[in-house]
Amino acid sequence: MLIFSVFKTLTDQQVTVELKNDLSITGVLKSVDQFLNIRLDSIKVLDEARHPHMMAVKNCFIRGSVVRYVQLPSEHVDTQLLEDATRRGSSPRSHPFIG
Repeated sequence: MLIFSVFKTLTDQQVTVELKNDLSITGVLKSVDQFLNIRLDSIKVLDEARHPHMMAVKNCFIRGSVVRYVQLPSEHVDTQLLEDATRRGSSPRSHPFIG
């Protein structure tokens, strides 16, 4: 649940979400749940010419399974904490199917 914890600390920050259908949306992260479903407010579509139907939308709910990438503001992410946590989590003894 490391990634979920990172997203929870980024509420009320601006993020860009790229979906699997190549739609990229920038907005203020309002909430995220354990399935990584995301709610954005004050959204703006990056390629309005390809997605004109999204121009009138102000907020949206994005199902976690359709997200390809989430671009986070680097100044709000503790990269050292993430690196340490991934090192601890990748040891063979911590994996339930190894050892």
